[in-house]
Amino acid sequence: MGPDRLIRAPHPGTAHPARHAVPAAPDPEGPSCAAGAVSENTGRNGVREMAYQHQSPPPGEGTWRPATNRAQETTPPDDEGSVPNIADLTERLRFSLRDGHIWFDTQRVALIHVSTLAWLRRELIHKLGVPEAKVLMARMGYASGCRDAILARKLRPHRSIEDALLVGPQLRALQGIISVQPGKLDADIAGGHFSGDLTFTGSFEADAQIAHAGLTGEPTCWMQAGYASGYVSTFMGRRVLFKEIECHATGSQCCRMIGKPIEDWEVVEEEWKDLQGDAAAGGGSRPHEPQQAPGAAPDTRLPECGDRNFIEGVVGVSSGFVAACRMLQKAAGTNATVLLLGETGVGKEMFARMLHGMSRRADKPFVAVNCAAIPETLIEAELFGVEKGAYTGATQSRAGRFERADCGTLFLDEIGTLTMAAQIKLLRAIQAREIERIGDTGTRHVDVRIVAATNVDLKSEAKAGTFREDLLYRINVFPVRVPPLRERRDDIPLLMEHFLQRYARCHERSVSGFTARAVDALYEYEYPGNIRELENLVERAVILADDAGLIDINHLFAPEDLQSSMVFKLDAKGGLQQGADDPAHTAARFTDVFDAMVADGLSLEAIECELMRRAVDRSNGKVARAARLLGMTRPQLAYRLKKLDGDHPE
Repeated sequence: MGPDRLIRAPHPGTAHPARHAVPAAPDPEGPSCAAGAVSENTGRNGVREMAYQHQSPPPGEGTWRPATNRAQETTPPDDEGSVPNIADLTERLRFSLRDGHIWFDTQRVALIHVSTLAWLRRELIHKLGVPEAKVLMARMGYASGCRDAILARKLRPHRSIEDALLVGPQLRALQGIISVQPGKLDADIAGGHFSGDLTFTGSFEADAQIAHAGLTGEPTCWMQAGYASGYVSTFMGRRVLFKEIECHATGSQCCRMIGKPIEDWEVVEEEWKDLQGDAAAGGGSRPHEPQQAPGAAPDTRLPECGDRNFIEGVVGVSSGFVAACRMLQKAAGTNATVLLLGETGVGKEMFARMLHGMSRRADKPFVAVNCAAIPETLIEAELFGVEKGAYTGATQSRAGRFERADCGTLFLDEIGTLTMAAQIKLLRAIQAREIERIGDTGTRHVDVRIVAATNVDLKSEAKAGTFREDLLYRINVFPVRVPPLRERRDDIPLLMEHFLQRYARCHERSVSGFTARAVDALYEYEYPGNIRELENLVERAVILADDAGLIDINHLFAPEDLQSSMVFKLDAKGGLQQGADDPAHTAARFTDVFDAMVADGLSLEAIECELMRRAVDRSNGKVARAARLLGMTRPQLAYRLKKLDGDHPE
């Protein structure tokens, strides 16, 4: 994507982009949503809107800048009191039965019984006491709020600040947590001002308190206050604290909380430290702690937590990926020989480079050798070097790979392809830590850390007599398995965005993202070529996609390569529907519509007129809301309505 380009959402009639943040980092407390997937929606026009500019920085260093900073007076008169359509959130909710995963945008989430949360709250109170339980529940809410604020800035970049802020309350409703009715919402990012007064109902915390111990004298919606504090603080780029002042658990009809910058509260530093946890008290900034001065653009960078990695091009968040990284971290501080096991294309060399970068040898050479690419007659010369005059054509002395990697790391890729003769020479070099150049009369000591990799089962090869057992025992000191991509599907969204940004820069292309169909297809694909195949698919798609357009399924796969989808989505009635974005399914629907038009003798003009009138009726006369239903801007719809009926109100 080109620099400073205004990001616009497509009309609902087109496939929605599924944009991803990289490298995203889930909070240690877990995902913030109960279930999920998301798409961008068409916003208001003809009024002051909030727009963000994407600077196309390296992954993880993006910043979104609001073009309009005030949340007040951004709504046209006919849309007063309305809230944005929640369809842009529900469209990113995906259920994958193949893997038993639920996705909300790029985050894996899970459905959980409210009774389980109520039980957890009760156990925390029983084991820790009310003060500590309150702190823990508030921290959980705070972490979820921080996560959702980053998502909100991505979902509604072209909308007013008020609409973008309302992503949080709407997500809470979608998650089945609470129903929020904003009473007052005044936000000015540039000026660092915020004031909020929120009323909400349906809090499981209040219901759990009443069911367990009856009415109480203190507000009990700790997680909700923490969520609001984390959400608005991250969104605004400054510390904003919410406090619950009315609660259903105290006898009020509903719950109510107010929020404002901590400077406007009296004596709240301890409460803020409780939200931040140990990091605030013990030095080092909390990952989601806003660091910008008031007026600065919100920082959309995500923290590099332990369960989200982006090191030297290695991207991942899945359990298999993290387990491999943890193993490498264990070995990084040692000189042990490491054997990387995994299929072709899983990124074994990238893991080897990551290990080298984490080791004490990081400032020394990293030398990679593809053993399968070196002819048998040259393997000794390549590994150990040649002295001048050793054979015909040896006109000068040349150091081998062992010498070039001295004090550093030597990566031997596809070690299972070495001939038996080469294996014997390699074994001696590893054991004695000395090599002898071809034609030399003496040996040379080398201090090299060996990292080997193979895509074959070396134990089976040893039993078959094609690989030396003694060499296997020498290199199999610390084996690390790198899982194939089909076993780490949680990493696919991150890798998609990583490769998209890389090749958009490489080929100087401006590509906005992926359609929902493309996301589903890439997630479901089996990837026999693993990450290398995904990389090639994205690069080809970047080249084929229209400039400033979206990558669709036809840019990625040939029809015969597509697999039947096991992804389900919510339909308009809230039920699960399989293959809603399937081209054949879409074509069948439009065929039915066309047949009905022909049978009834309806013209295109008549259908357009009826669609506009019905959208206005369904929106209770609110033109802006009707325009969103039709995937149009408000001025576009108002102009058509004016042509249709000169006295129709705008």
